[in-house]
Amino acid sequence: MSHQMQYQPAPAPHGAPAPQQARNGLGVAALVLGIIGALSGIPMVLFWLAGPLGLLALIFGIVGMGRAKKGQATNKGVAVTGTILGALALILAVVGVIVSVLVVKGAVDEAKEQIDKETGSSNAIKDLGPGATAKYNNGLQVTVSKPGPYTVNPQTVISGHTDGNKAYKVTVTIKNTGNKVVKDPTMLVNAEADGKKTEELADDKVGLLKHDWEKQLAPGESDTAEMVFEAPPAGKELDIEITPDLLLDPANWKLKL
Repeated sequence: MSHQMQYQPAPAPHGAPAPQQARNGLGVAALVLGIIGALSGIPMVLFWLAGPLGLLALIFGIVGMGRAKKGQATNKGVAVTGTILGALALILAVVGVIVSVLVVKGAVDEAKEQIDKETGSSNAIKDLGPGATAKYNNGLQVTVSKPGPYTVNPQTVISGHTDGNKAYKVTVTIKNTGNKVVKDPTMLVNAEADGKKTEELADDKVGLLKHDWEKQLAPGESDTAEMVFEAPPAGKELDIEITPDLLLDPANWKLKL
């Protein structure tokens, strides 16, 4: 009868430290978080989830690689993969944020454009030159002519005149090019001469009492008024701002004197 010899591993010498168990937890966590983070970043709308998960995966992966380098872990490849996926998740999260911002901005701009179409509002009518026309989406158009000298008769002046100033006359035209009747155009007018407010001059020929705007403008109909504003003797520019309706943006003309 044969006898089989059984060998048992030699016990560790008395006082020697027991072998440490491999600390692979962070590497595994990095891999799992990296996979979830990267998959969450693909739809882009889940950037809020991909970002934190990617950051955690990146941190855990780096620590896991450090442990593997020190011999405390045996899954260096898993930690490396988790680190890479964590970095990828962060990149996808950033892209998701950018895309989301652009989408939201586009939606806001589209909504504003739709509101502008409904109200006729437009904000692209600033710093217009003489003879230029401000066009609104509701069909209204406002035109201001080049300023020309106006001779003031002090004996007939009602308001808006200062001795020594020069007077300039402009022709303002409002026209309805739309297909609906425009009722009660507001036509609020403000003016500045070289940055200082100036009032509209009124006398027996021009002024608010002389240009009562039409109560309504039928399609294709227009109305015109002559307005006079004063500027200092050395004035160089007259700024005229006109709001044809309370629901519309003001238009601004910069007129050289």
